[in-house]
Parts: sequence; C-alpha cells; structure tokens
Amino acid sequence: MEEIKARIEELDWHSITEDMHRSGYAVIEHLITAEECKQLIELYDQKDIYRKTVVMARYRFGLGEYKYFNYPLPLLIHEIRTEVYRHLSPIANTWFRALKIDKMFPMEHSELLKQCHDNDQLKATPLILRYTEGGFNTLHQDLYGDVFFPIQMVLFLNDPEEDYSGGEFVLTQQIPRAQSKAIVLKPKRGDALIFTTSFKPEKGTKGYYRVNMKHGVSEVKSGIRHTLGIIFHDALS
Repeated sequence: MEEIKARIEELDWHSITEDMHRSGYAVIEHLITAEECKQLIELYDQKDIYRKTVVMARYRFGLGEYKYFNYPLPLLIHEIRTEVYRHLSPIANTWFRALKIDKMFPMEHSELLKQCHDNDQLKATPLILRYTEGGFNTLHQDLYGDVFFPIQMVLFLNDPEEDYSGGEFVLTQQIPRAQSKAIVLKPKRGDALIFTTSFKPEKGTKGYYRVNMKHGVSEVKSGIRHTLGIIFHDALS
C-alpha cells in the first residue's frame, strides 16, 4: 500500500485545488493501475464484504445496481480514502470560510469519522456500482446525515473506449436565478474524479455565494461500466 500512498502524495495538488475552486471538480489521470481496477471489479461478487445492495430501479434512482462496503474496508480503498482526505480537507475549509459556514473539518480522516460516529452515523459509505446496457443514475447528492464532507471521489474501473459506450458522468450546476449548467465527463480506466458533494462557493460582486451541484450517469449504450465511489463521511445507522 506504500505505492498508492506515494502516488497520491506525488499528485499536483496545487492544480487539483485550483480546479476544485474554479469548477467544483478535478480529473486525476491514472491514479490506479489496470491491475488494481481488475482487482476492484472482482470484489463485486464477494458477498461477505458488503453491508447492503441497492437495485436502483426499485427506488427510482435509475437502472443499475450498487453495493455498500462494510467495515473493515478493503485495504486499497481504505488507503485511498484516508490519504486523499488529507489533501481535500483544506479545500473544504476554504469553501466553508468563503461561505461563512461555522464549521471546520479536521485534517485527519479518523477525526471526521469520529464526528460521524458521535452523530450515530456508523455505516460505511464507499460503494461499487455496476451498469449494463440501458443503465443510468439520476441526478442526486450523497449526504447520508447531518455530518457530511462536501467533496467526494469516484474511480473509473472500465475503459470507455473498449468496455462500454455511453455512461458519461454528468454534473449540473444550479446558479441562483439562472438556468442549470450541465458538465459531461468521460474519464478513462484508472482515472479518478474529485467533485463537490452538494455545493461550491462562487465569487460575485457582493462576495461569495453558493452554487448547488448534483451528479449522475447518462445511459449506458452497450457493455458494462463499473465505478468505485468514495464518500468520506459515514451514514446514519
């Protein structure tokens, strides 16, 4: 696991931070290897490591399936979640200061989890998602409780050029008193996307204001699409 820690540490976090402030998202190319993608996909059928399976159509979330991991998390997922958080907490704190929200996030992920657990948010939230032909995910936000971290992450485990078509990642920005803006992304296998969970600050003539954002997945036209979602806060029991 030292290798993934080194990869995360060596990323250009200055550029990533600038992208997050400007756009509310940042693409990190080649964060994990093709072999690591394969290993994560192979976890999908290991029943004993999950706490819950959600069939999206049952709840009108879309068409597809996802599974929430149980604690303890697989080591690769745990290391990515822990190490990336350290670089995202300063971004989150900058956002909250700009919007005059009276809350600061701790530098260590274990301290954020302690806040979650003190609020009865005890359930692990990292999840793996599978879409087949026709699959999609409606626009949403992943909050899970009063304690939530405003940034999350998704790892792309299949190659959009070979394994599936369609299935673009969609972000929408809702600016006050304006029409929504759609952002369509198609990262490649091994890439990571960091993006806002629910909002980002935007500077206006009278200071900063809140831009609300949602995310989803467009319809998969063919093949199979797997992603791994990393949400940094835990869920209510």
